[in-house]
Amino acid sequence: RQMFPQAVYVRSAGVKKGELDPFAVSVMAELGQDISQHKPTTFEELEDWEGLNFDLIITLSPEAHHKALELTRTIAADVEYWPTPDPTTTDGNREQKLAAYREVCDGLFARIRKRLAKPGPAGL
Repeated sequence: RQMFPQAVYVRSAGVKKGELDPFAVSVMAELGQDISQHKPTTFEELEDWEGLNFDLIITLSPEAHHKALELTRTIAADVEYWPTPDPTTTDGNREQKLAAYREVCDGLFARIRKRLAKPGPAGL
């Protein structure tokens, strides 16, 4: 939402209802983004509240990808799978866990910029 606030409508959803992850809150705060009030949403809740009126759905896990494909059988949305490591499975101390979250965040930011950036003039 912060990267393309005027150009792209963005929502996030998960396969299962979960709790807000304090490591994700910390890493996003390092980037100047306050997600501390974010309420995790499931695919079903998103569909109930807004419908699935999206052009593109990006999934990060095999489970989410299968769920998105199932939910989009009757709508014209593209579904892309971006395999992403799950930082919640990282062992170690707090700094090692934060490093895993930062790595995932950096990778996703790069992919989002590349995927959603408007193409410039030829040759630029």
